[in-house]
Amino acid sequence: MVRRLVDISVPLQAGIASDPPGLLPEIDYFSHADTAEQVLAFFPGATVDDLPDREGWAVESVRISTHNGTHLDAPYHYSATMDGGARAITIDEVPLDWCLQPAVKLDFRHFQDGYVVTAADVAAELDRIGHELRPLEIVVVNTAAGARYGQDDYVSTGCGMGREATLYLLERGVRLTGTDAWSWDPPFSYTAARYAREHDASIIWEGHRAGRTIGYCHIEKLHNLESLPASGFQISCFPVKVHAASAGWTRAVAIFDE
Repeated sequence: MVRRLVDISVPLQAGIASDPPGLLPEIDYFSHADTAEQVLAFFPGATVDDLPDREGWAVESVRISTHNGTHLDAPYHYSATMDGGARAITIDEVPLDWCLQPAVKLDFRHFQDGYVVTAADVAAELDRIGHELRPLEIVVVNTAAGARYGQDDYVSTGCGMGREATLYLLERGVRLTGTDAWSWDPPFSYTAARYAREHDASIIWEGHRAGRTIGYCHIEKLHNLESLPASGFQISCFPVKVHAASAGWTRAVAIFDE
């Protein structure tokens, strides 16, 4: 048996439209030449000529959110409570067995930007691919946003998962989901326009807020989902263990045993 790994993460990169203005990551790169004096400060009496090729170390300084790049959201991100009133768990408390499980992909690339996916849509896609959900399976959603990562319209592209669609998954034992879009919910610009028309506050962040009823995690800013089949693989997405945080970065990988 041969194991094949498929990277389904985006790189943490500055200077591209990966997030809304004001929420973008910033990365400063320091080369070996930039840091020679920094290295020498640890070794009194040494000079730059003592360093191989007069080089220090390469290092980067970053100013980022736990929600930049491909990341796993904890239930605490959505609310202070989960499971109908219990304290919501933070990213360092997420059960590890949620993060390495058989996975299924739902292909929703055909839905228009801003569309709110329903439970009926999820059921229809599962029927199309001939899959019955099992507890703890990871469900990822392939949207039109995946192909637009880094482009100016990325944040406003793709459909999103509504409350009833999210609960449909959670009620069947799913505890970790994911999307290649900026948000599990529809793009905010579409929700804002709908709210202006309807004045229904329940539509604001409705997919995320489903975690108040049943606690769950999801991955945002996945990538390369179009290369995956509907099923027959696992996903590994262990988050960085940030103390008491709402999210942690993850190198999400699809695993095939062939």
